[in-house]
Amino acid sequence: MDLFADPYFKGPLAERLRPTDLEHYIGQTHLLSPGSSLRNALVNKRVPSLIFWGPPGVGKTTLARIVANSLGKPFRQLSAIQSGVKEVREVLEFARSRPGTVLFIDEIHRFNKSQQDSLLGAVEKGLVTLIGATTENPSFEVNSALLSRCQVYRLEALSLEETEHLVNYALREDSDLKSRDITVKELGVLYKVAGGDARKTLNLLEIFTDVHADPVVITDEAMQEVAQSRVALYDKGGEQHYDIVSAFIKSIRGSDPNAAIYWLARMIEGGEDIKFIARRLLISASEDIGNANPNALLLANACFEAVSKLGYPEGRIVLAQTTTYLATSPKSNASYLAIDEALRWVKNQPDLPVPMHLRNAPTQLMKQGGYGLGYKYSHDFQGWEGNQEFMPKEMSGHEFYRPTDHGKEKEIKKMMDQQWGDHYGRKK
Repeated sequence: MDLFADPYFKGPLAERLRPTDLEHYIGQTHLLSPGSSLRNALVNKRVPSLIFWGPPGVGKTTLARIVANSLGKPFRQLSAIQSGVKEVREVLEFARSRPGTVLFIDEIHRFNKSQQDSLLGAVEKGLVTLIGATTENPSFEVNSALLSRCQVYRLEALSLEETEHLVNYALREDSDLKSRDITVKELGVLYKVAGGDARKTLNLLEIFTDVHADPVVITDEAMQEVAQSRVALYDKGGEQHYDIVSAFIKSIRGSDPNAAIYWLARMIEGGEDIKFIARRLLISASEDIGNANPNALLLANACFEAVSKLGYPEGRIVLAQTTTYLATSPKSNASYLAIDEALRWVKNQPDLPVPMHLRNAPTQLMKQGGYGLGYKYSHDFQGWEGNQEFMPKEMSGHEFYRPTDHGKEKEIKKMMDQQWGDHYGRKK
């Protein structure tokens, strides 16, 4: 039986209310207010290829359909999860006889480079108006060549006021809901659970009205019972995933264990991969703490091993211990800065020859050629008297690693001052 041919099949509320024009589109006023560039492009029917970037459920697909309607062009939709180059080529073949076809690719960031490259020619020639939707920062996930041919617009989650507008619109316009006796008293819990996601808001509204007989009164307490428990707003595959991880690491770097624990809890509650969190702690131990507290890396590594064996829920304790240890440790990024500076130097300078006294001399011929001549075996000396030049002569005295005055690195700095004096600029 074809459900869509069944007169009793209504489809979900979110689909029944999907707008087909800007007049009924709710949200994104920063992009669609009168006089805005996107609105002007729609009015003048001169719309470039677009990338819509934003969290789930904020109207990216709907807005793409509205663009196609406003242009009067055919609309074709692909999912980057289910489609590949073959499906893209089929749409491009369709577009050859219908130039300007609007091609909407959901989750375009999941296309690999070759898949994204297959779109370039058609976009350049105007064969298709490409609209890509992504929850990821397109600067990192979309090829620069393709990105340069698109206008990027960032969509935002609905505000509480816009959520209220959406609910009232649904109660007023949907044929089923407007026939019911429904009163809205509170929307706080609905907004928190849906998190500004329009689709989730309408789904929860429909579930709530389906399980209550008239008269229906929407309150926070009643909505909480239906929702059962607050759904943590945490999209492991989306932008917020990276935002929360960023806040977590920056809290550790800033030596705030309370904030770090809060962001850790957000990740745990959101179902984040326990190994992903442990890997971030490993990176932080080296990047942000380094030799100011060398034990931090040891503990972070032990943490990774432990949580890999334990998993949740016990692993949360190990994560918390490591997080608070790292947050309260002295900080130094000297090693991190040193390797990055050295890499920049190597990349931008010619390859310099290894000094002869540092070269290996496994054969008699190489020894006769001066390989290894003049090398001092460091263990034969007790300190500065064993110093020799380990850099290429063109780089003599160039300093990459600059120990700080924090934690263990203060001792390292003292040792380097004693060992090298002002050779590496320690007395500058």
